[in-house]
Formats: sequence, C-alpha cells, structure tokens
Amino acid sequence: MPFQYHFGIQQKMGKHWYKILASVLIVYTIFAGLLNPVPRLDILNETIRNLYYHVPVWFAMIFMMIVSLVYSLISLSNSTTQSDLKARDAAAIGFFMAIPGIATGSLWAKYTWGTWWTFEDPKLNGVAVSILIYSAYFILRESIEDEKKRLKLAAVYNVFAFVMMMVFIMVLPRIQDSLHPGNGGNPAFAKYDLDSGMRLVFYPAVIGWVLFSYWLFNLKNNLSNIQHKLSNE
Repeated sequence: MPFQYHFGIQQKMGKHWYKILASVLIVYTIFAGLLNPVPRLDILNETIRNLYYHVPVWFAMIFMMIVSLVYSLISLSNSTTQSDLKARDAAAIGFFMAIPGIATGSLWAKYTWGTWWTFEDPKLNGVAVSILIYSAYFILRESIEDEKKRLKLAAVYNVFAFVMMMVFIMVLPRIQDSLHPGNGGNPAFAKYDLDSGMRLVFYPAVIGWVLFSYWLFNLKNNLSNIQHKLSNE
C-alpha cells in the first residue's frame, strides 16, 4: 500500500508538473519583478519593470496562436472534430491572453509615450487589426451550422489569420518607424538594458506564462469535449 500510494503521487506530479512550474514561476516573477533592482534609464525609469509582465503575456499569446495553427493544419488533413476543437480553444486562449497584453501595454505607453494609445505606431495598429481578424474567426465558426463545412472553413481561415497576424505585428513594424523597442530602427531591450539581473526574471516569466496559457488551453479543451459529448447524446 505505501508503495502504491507513493507511486500514485509520483504519477500525479508527473502529469501536472507544468502546472506546478507555471505557478511557481509566475509567483516568483511577480514579486521579483517588483522588488529586484532594474537599470535606471531616461523616460522608462521604473516602468521598465513592465517588461516582466507585458512581453511574457504576448509570448504566451503567440504560442497559443501557433498551437491553434498546428491543430488547424491537422484538422485540414484528418477532418476530426477533436483537432477542430483544439484549434478553436487554443485561439480562444490566445485571444484571452491578448487582453492583459493590451492592458499592460497601454499602461506602459501612458507613462512613457504620454498616451494610452497612439495610431502612429504600426505595432499597435497591427495588434488592433489582428484582434479584429481573430474576432471574425470566432464569428465565422458560429455562423456555420454544418459541422464538416465549419471545420474546413474555420481551419483555412485560421491559417490566414495567423499569417496576417505575423505580418501585422512582426513584419510591418520592423520595416516602418515604430516606438516599440526592436522595431523601426529602435534598439531591442536585449541590446542595451536587459542586463543579467533582468534576465533572471524575464526568462522565467516567459516560461511561466507560456505554461500557464497551455494549462488554460487544456482546461478549456476538456470543457469543450464534455460539451460536445453532451450535445451529441
């Protein structure tokens, strides 16, 4: 019995390791991000701490959209409901992660650029357009009743949505003038102020939020599977 008990605990720990790690890393980075020393730079000042919260959330959002893209491609090849549901749920979590991403970015912009939002920045415009594109993805899904037709159209549109998002938030800002670091000729954070102390918080934050988004994705997909089974009974 003791052996079986400990083996059962090990199995559960092995199954949920990423949840534990995500929780530990996020709690660590929240407190370390507020308490650890940061470089003293003009304009940014203490707002540079937002790097620990704003950027990792966007990494998690992009990660989820990549997961959604992969399942859409799988859905196109095998036409299974499970792949379609995973593609939708990953996109939903990615869309959800964009909300704190925009909120923290808007707060940062207020204290560094003097405004909550500016349409002069191509990356901000790209984010807004990308949100509208993915909103159309969810609307498209709800407007088609035939399951097979919805699966194919949604998968094709999701591939289009991901490509357009990459163009608007990764490509265009790098070839146009932009206020964001690393875009439009501005040096990236890693080139001039992401010192070794900040890396000890920033990298764990990215890993923590990516794992957290995957955790939310699994929860959402489990719920979707239950709802799908109940609707087909």
